[in-house]
Amino acid sequence: MKLLSINVSKPKPIQYGGKTVQTGIFKEPVSGTVMLREKNIDGDGQGDLRVHGGTYKAIYGYPFEHYAHWQQALQRGDLTYGQFGENLTVEGLLETSVYIGDIFQIGSTVKLQITQPRVPCFKLAYKMGLPEFPKQFLESRRVGFYFRVLEEGKIAAGDTIARIEVASASMSVTEILNLRYFDRDNREKIARARKLSALSPSWKRDFTKILAQ
Repeated sequence: MKLLSINVSKPKPIQYGGKTVQTGIFKEPVSGTVMLREKNIDGDGQGDLRVHGGTYKAIYGYPFEHYAHWQQALQRGDLTYGQFGENLTVEGLLETSVYIGDIFQIGSTVKLQITQPRVPCFKLAYKMGLPEFPKQFLESRRVGFYFRVLEEGKIAAGDTIARIEVASASMSVTEILNLRYFDRDNREKIARARKLSALSPSWKRDFTKILAQ
């Protein structure tokens, strides 16, 4: 497993739906060594901290393997690292094979833990120039995943990524995503998912609401 690119962006204003909103989705690759901190990466920022960033969504990772799918599906050859708003473009980590609570080490110091899938919003539609893209993105299950930061440190593109702890009795990122959006009648499994200690609090609340219906 490997870190292919580190991508950052400070929030910038865009016009959407007749309003001015801030977004940090226009990530661009940076070279050299970069400091990864508890809530973000140096040089990066989030436009709306109510729904982006924070402890459980500090770092967004996206599998490079999906780029080929989107190039073909969208008939586009202009997709570059950071295209989907990810902080880390990674190789060898897929939603079907990484689990909520898994801990990964990047380089010699940084330790990150998987907390939840990514759910796309209108800002991804704006960046891609495709109003329906968030729905297509979600339904593809190629959504990437968020990490919380267990240990800060310096990272660089090309660093090795190692899974140093496998979460026991957990569920994959794909399984968790399916339960919230595509398999909401599976109440037994949703009840089990809600108890995963490493799952972000917002997803636990969502599962609680589903079970209360």
